[in-house]
Order: sequence, then C-alpha cells, then structure tokens
Amino acid sequence: MSNQALIIIDQQQGIDHPKLGDRNNPSAEIVILKLLKQWRDKSLPIIHVKHRSKDRESVFWPHQEGFDFKLGFEPQNGEFTIEKKTPCAFTNTSLLTLLQKHNINSFVLVGVATNNSIESTARAGGNLELDVNVIADACFTFSKHDYFGTPRTADEIHAMSLANLSEEYANILHSSNFLCEKPNKAKHNAPKKRGQDGQQVARPCWRR
Repeated sequence: MSNQALIIIDQQQGIDHPKLGDRNNPSAEIVILKLLKQWRDKSLPIIHVKHRSKDRESVFWPHQEGFDFKLGFEPQNGEFTIEKKTPCAFTNTSLLTLLQKHNINSFVLVGVATNNSIESTARAGGNLELDVNVIADACFTFSKHDYFGTPRTADEIHAMSLANLSEEYANILHSSNFLCEKPNKAKHNAPKKRGQDGQQVARPCWRR
C-alpha cells in the first residue's frame, strides 16, 4: 500500500459538455480532489490519464478547450501524465511500463466514465493480475439507452458497470476506505472483499 498509485481518468473540461446528457454522482469531483490531496500529502504516485480523441466532434478533440484538464485537476511536478486514444488506459500507452518501472502493482481508479474508460481500464488491470481498486463514489457516468432501446439512468449504468467489475476484475470500494470518513448511508456502500470463510473483510482506512 505504501506505493499504491492513484489513477485519475479523463478529468478534462469536455466531460462537462451538456451534450453528454444526465450524469450521476454529482459530488464525484469533490471526492476525487480529496483523494488527490491525500495522495499528494503522502507523496504517493499519481497518474493523470487524458483522452486525446481522433474525432473532431468529440468533447476531447485536442484542438479545443475541452481537451484541457479541469480546474483543480492539473498535474503537479513529480506527477505522471498518460495520454490515451482508446477507452482503456493500458492500450497503446506507457501505463504498464510506468507501473512496472516504479514497482507499482496496486492502484486506485477514479474518474469517468464508469462504463467506459473506468471499466475498460479496470478489466485490463485485473487481467494483468494487478490489484485494482475502483472507488464507486469517485466515478460517474451518463444516462443512455441499452442495446434493446430501453432508456437507462446514469445510476443504473453505473451500478451495472460496477457489478461487472466486482471481485472478478477489481475491488469496488467507497472513498471512506481511504479517507477515514464514515460513508453516507444514502451513498453507494460497496461490498467488501470476502475472506476464506466467506465473511466480508473490511479494508483498513489510512490514518495520518
């Protein structure tokens, strides 16, 4: 845990464009910034992942302000920045090499969108046998229609994506596992990992 990385996905200005539709977890950015401050205070590795789209109509097209980091999420000296061109932060990037170079085999994943870049990156990390921890209240996504044309809310999309990842590819956790705050009962309280006896095992929070 002393070298556990924080990976922040796609916190760029374009993610706030109204054309993306309704989203969930309106406080996700606040939670991410709290985690970011804690990682900085502890001088732990921080990796900012930025999406560079090849589509001129994308909110992440590089030749407009939507490509830039959101205010407060700009990398600082000593932090790493990775650019990706696909949803997965491992595909055709230097992310795995970076993790290996710094002997990092565990990371905490936050950002957007839960069912897109978060899920694809978490799946890849899990398949690489890395310890992947997705913070449910520090991720968000947008409403969309499912394959059969049924409209689904952002909360529904978010929940199903986390279910896809849970236990098989990643640990799904609440930010209180790291910030030592009591989770709000109204928020997602993710299942904890289970021990050999099948009982839930709580992860200790980090204390100063």
